[in-house]
Amino acid sequence: MSRETDSVRAAIEGELRLMDPAVRSSRTEVVRLLDPEFTEVGASGRRYTYEEMIAELHDHPGSSADGPVHEPSEITGVLLAPGLVHLTYETRFDGRRALRSSLWREQDEDTGWRMYYHQATPTP
Repeated sequence: MSRETDSVRAAIEGELRLMDPAVRSSRTEVVRLLDPEFTEVGASGRRYTYEEMIAELHDHPGSSADGPVHEPSEITGVLLAPGLVHLTYETRFDGRRALRSSLWREQDEDTGWRMYYHQATPTP
C-alpha cells in the first residue's frame, strides 16, 4: 500500500473509533486519539478545546452504549502533506444530519495519528 493510502486509512480508523460509545466514554482512549492542540467547532456552533473535550466527551450525545450512535457515510480522505490527513463525511444521529470535516496529524510513530481539528455543520 502507498503512504497516502496507509495514512488515510489510519485517520479513518481513528475517526470511527471516536464515534464508538465505548471509546467516547473512556478518557484514556480519548486522550490517545485527540491531539494536545485539538479544537472543534461542533454542530451547535460551540467551540471546544482539548481540555473541554477530554472533560466532557463522555457526557456528549453518542457516548452511551444504550443510546443513539453516530452513523457515518461517504468518508473520504486525502493526504495533504506528510503527517496531515483531511477527512470529510456525513453523519446521521438521532434523526439529524451533519457534514463533518476533520484534520488528523501524526507527529511521530509513538503517538500515532490524532485528531487535530474537527468541524460539524448541520444539514437539513
